[in-house]
Amino acid sequence: MKIRWLGHSAFRIETAKAKILIDPFFTGNPAFDEALRKEAAADLTHVLLTHGHGDHVGDTIAIAKETGATVLANADLAAWLGSKGVEKLEMGNTGGTVHFDGFSATFVNALHSSAQITEDGVSHALGNANGLVLHIEDEATVYHMGDTDIFSDMGLINELHQPEIGLVPIGDRFTMGGAVAALSCQRFFNFQHVIPCHYGSFGIIDKTADTFVAAMDGTTTKVEVLASGATFEA
Repeated sequence: MKIRWLGHSAFRIETAKAKILIDPFFTGNPAFDEALRKEAAADLTHVLLTHGHGDHVGDTIAIAKETGATVLANADLAAWLGSKGVEKLEMGNTGGTVHFDGFSATFVNALHSSAQITEDGVSHALGNANGLVLHIEDEATVYHMGDTDIFSDMGLINELHQPEIGLVPIGDRFTMGGAVAALSCQRFFNFQHVIPCHYGSFGIIDKTADTFVAAMDGTTTKVEVLASGATFEA
């Protein structure tokens, strides 16, 4: 499995049977290299969304129309995307699992909001924010936390899913900061690897992963700090 960080909370995950984008925020993302746009969407099979904010929905509509990829989102967000012309949609909601060829995606809780004010100035309520747990055939289980603070029921997520790789927001202000994110990883999970995200993009969130890395020092979990565009192979 290959996991490529594309800046902010956007990731491309390549498995034996699927090419997946999670939260493909490219246009307007200061941490995304526009030269990677074609590579990011190459042979794409799925787009998975954690919630409805613009910095996570990102380029989903255009990518779905260009590639024909199936888009998975919570029911409210999926309905809105359908009204924008996205045709291949799968919807779910907190606690539900959707099965695809070679992997499944489970919606888990996240402490965050999800409405979006669109270009027409209208605020759209786009369901609840979620994290996504990917159980991948013959590969490690991946947990993209979405945007969230720490919460004690992360312990239940670990008990139910036992994720081995965590994609963890650390940037503060809109999500938990580095020290709290590290506490969540240490107290509730037994990750083999964690990849920090949701930092280094906008000026009002943390610029580096240094606080998270320092707070994870001494643990058995390997912290994989990726440059935007870099790939981790599990």
